[in-house]
Amino acid sequence: MVEVKTIEKPDERRDFPGGHIEALHLTGLDFAVGTFEPGWRWRESVRPIVGTDLCEVHHSGIVVQGRMRLRTADGAETEVGPGDVYVVAPGHDAWVVGDEQVVVYDVAGQMALTYAKSSEAGA
Repeated sequence: MVEVKTIEKPDERRDFPGGHIEALHLTGLDFAVGTFEPGWRWRESVRPIVGTDLCEVHHSGIVVQGRMRLRTADGAETEVGPGDVYVVAPGHDAWVVGDEQVVVYDVAGQMALTYAKSSEAGA
């Protein structure tokens, strides 16, 4: 089996204040491209949609452009930028650092399936 899709034609797009994700769903892989504008912060943009105090989505991916700061529930902080490969457990906040748009490729699947969906939508 071979299955190919292009990020130029995602299966779905989910908009939220200051950003959006574009998701592709393939057999055995749900892939997302996340785009976050300068000034975006999870707690101000996505928290009102999902209704949790912190982001409860597991992320694994790579930063393609821009810089993002992450803070976990226990207070640990780190910053990621272009070329950084990351794994982030549920229970975190995140925000764009600086004036450049952040673009990430997320391969964990959960972002493509549930990120920025209201709890009423089953997320």
